[in-house]
Amino acid sequence: MEAAKEYLVRHFSVDRVHGAESERTTDTVAAEEPLEVRVRHWFKEAQSAEAFAVTMRTPGHDRELAAGLLFSEGVARRREDLAAIRPLGGEPSNEILVELAKGVDFEGWRLARNGIMNSSCGVCGKRSRELLAQQIPPRTGSDFLIARELIEILPEIVRAQQAGFSETGGLHAAALITPAGQVAGLFEDIGRHNALDKLIGECLLGGRTPLGEYVLFMSSRSSFELVQKAAMAGGLVLATVGGPSSLAIETAREHGMTLIGFVRDGRFNIYSGERRIHSK
Repeated sequence: MEAAKEYLVRHFSVDRVHGAESERTTDTVAAEEPLEVRVRHWFKEAQSAEAFAVTMRTPGHDRELAAGLLFSEGVARRREDLAAIRPLGGEPSNEILVELAKGVDFEGWRLARNGIMNSSCGVCGKRSRELLAQQIPPRTGSDFLIARELIEILPEIVRAQQAGFSETGGLHAAALITPAGQVAGLFEDIGRHNALDKLIGECLLGGRTPLGEYVLFMSSRSSFELVQKAAMAGGLVLATVGGPSSLAIETAREHGMTLIGFVRDGRFNIYSGERRIHSK
């Protein structure tokens, strides 16, 4: 495994204690800094810019994070909706500006929100879960199947590429896995929502959405927000190391997604969409 990228980690001098003994050493920890995402949009014939979200994230791939966040929240529906994404004040920067293309209905999106959102709360402020159903794009890959044997080894496949977690023990991973077991994309972040947004953002900018022909795998638990983001990206299968919340299960069932939890030690639970799981 390669060493973690420097932007993922920080190094601190610490006292390491073991029983009655201690030693001075250097510890590697996950990096965490705030990122403010600002949006410049058109209203009638004028442009205006405003704060969209503030998230505590692991620096790096901020462009993908911003793109994935706006896409999974329904502001941008396609790559062409994002006219430009650039850091403010040069790099490295903790501010990033997303310019929306003319014609993107940012005001309409705002009506479904209450104030500035925080990416870690996903759909906080949405008027109802029904709004999510209205935003989910048409599905592709409805006949997609995934082998049970592959699901069993997903943690092993992803852990082999989690350089940041191996050094810090403090980073979540979001990975895109092909039916053949290949890792088509992987991002690490101190926030599981951010890791998934970075992955989705990369796929959006690279023209690889919707994600109906892949498995989305996360080294965390599954929550409503993660199911929402996966659904907005056209994902049909979401698998996680941890367990799901009740709302995650209900939402996955409502939208015909396959939700898998507790993928560890060669075992897993299927909470929704078991028809997509088969044995070799």
